[in-house]
Amino acid sequence: MPNRSWTPPFPLDLGAVLGSLRRGPGDPSFSTEGGIWFAANTPCGPGTLHVRRTDTVEAEAWGDGGQWLLDGLPALLGADDPVDEFVAHHPVIAESRRQRPGLRLGSTGRVWDLLFASILEQKVTGTEAFRTWRELGRRFGEPAPGPLPLKVPPTPHKLLSLQDWEWHQCGLDGARRRTLINAAQVAHRLEKAAEMRSRELLEKVPGIGVWTSAEVAQRSWGDPDAVSVGDYHVAKNVTWALTGTPGDDDGMMELLEPYKPQRHRAVMYLEAAGMRRPRRAPRFSPRDYRKF
Repeated sequence: MPNRSWTPPFPLDLGAVLGSLRRGPGDPSFSTEGGIWFAANTPCGPGTLHVRRTDTVEAEAWGDGGQWLLDGLPALLGADDPVDEFVAHHPVIAESRRQRPGLRLGSTGRVWDLLFASILEQKVTGTEAFRTWRELGRRFGEPAPGPLPLKVPPTPHKLLSLQDWEWHQCGLDGARRRTLINAAQVAHRLEKAAEMRSRELLEKVPGIGVWTSAEVAQRSWGDPDAVSVGDYHVAKNVTWALTGTPGDDDGMMELLEPYKPQRHRAVMYLEAAGMRRPRRAPRFSPRDYRKF
């Protein structure tokens, strides 16, 4: 079992940095038992990483991909993040940044696991997406190496072997299934997106647009400018936080223009501060495609 100690030369909020890798309650590949654990597919095979904070950062890893995960620990925790170059142009963003000096963008260096989860979150409620992620992970993910009963997210090869009834039992509709299959068929090529820092490469896959590519870029290579345009909530929340009135994507991007090339970071500070517009309309009811 390889391990590593690392002392970050900057303030670090471990939970905030790694929390974006968790896909809802009951995520079979993520745990917060005695630190943060997650299982992942790596170029060397499946691996599990356990990270905890003491005076330093202590990490342990298991599996064929364990050493690869340890080697990427500094980048995962935001060592390559250009946060010091960020300038806050709005008081609410400046105050959020002041209160959260340990909030950084980490980089996993991998694409597939993040792309898989992001496709499941396309145009559905979080409840629907997280339920499907749990079902697919528990049924078709391999047991993760290490002492916790985690699951490694299913590989592209595994997903391509599933039958229609298996997809249906996990609650996945046809549109997202087609996109996921499209991505799985070229997954080995899409891994280059992390190295190239290219959202455009991901968007060449039918069914993957700017929202999905941004969600991957934020986590895969810590892209500080990848705004989740097209999200049901983000634009309304950002425009409300900065102007007092909910607006659309165009309005959000106009407000965020001074933050280029770190527009996503501005959004991240607003979200971390809990800046969400008041909700007066009924919430969307989650759909369960297993019933159809």
